Amino acid sequence: MVFSSNPLSLSVPDPTFDTWLRDSGYLEILDQHSSSAAAAPSTTTTSTTTTTTTAIGLFISFFSHALTLLSLFTLNPFSKLTTDDFSGPTPSWTRSFFADHGSYSFPSGFGQARLRVNENVKRYARNYASLFVLFFVCTLYQMPLALIGMISSLALWDIFKFCSDRWGWDRYPVIRQVMVRAAQCGK
Repeated sequence: MVFSSNPLSLSVPDPTFDTWLRDSGYLEILDQHSSSAAAAPSTTTTSTTTTTTTAIGLFISFFSHALTLLSLFTLNPFSKLTTDDFSGPTPSWTRSFFADHGSYSFPSGFGQARLRVNENVKRYARNYASLFVLFFVCTLYQMPLALIGMISSLALWDIFKFCSDRWGWDRYPVIRQVMVRAAQCGK
């Protein structure tokens, strides 16, 4: 779809547009935008041997995909999580995870792969925390004292969250600092 030029239209730089798409939750459009930018037509010279060109193309494509996957091992997506990520609503895994085949694609580069991992962790942080707790409950079922300690820690966390919401402790950062220091002393 091509639009006619409009002298009153605004021009937005691509990085700013990508940031807005990511912050607004339009990840599918961001994937399409970056994939179309990566797949832009380029001028190539014709070669006499097409088999060599095809083999080199497959070799480059394979190693490009392999390097993209290996770059994810240098990433710690949990380092950018905040407490707000755990307090917001979480979309269901079954609705978002099982989708039509058009919604799945390989990232176009390192930056796109890192963006997808960070957004996945940010979006499903509560689900990952629930799985983490479930894993440790299953692990600690033979150690009742440790299991009771973990369950009581979770109950204490919920009590603090309830009190914070009810009495507005978020408005007083000193209370949060005192509680963090008290928890560090108890450790």
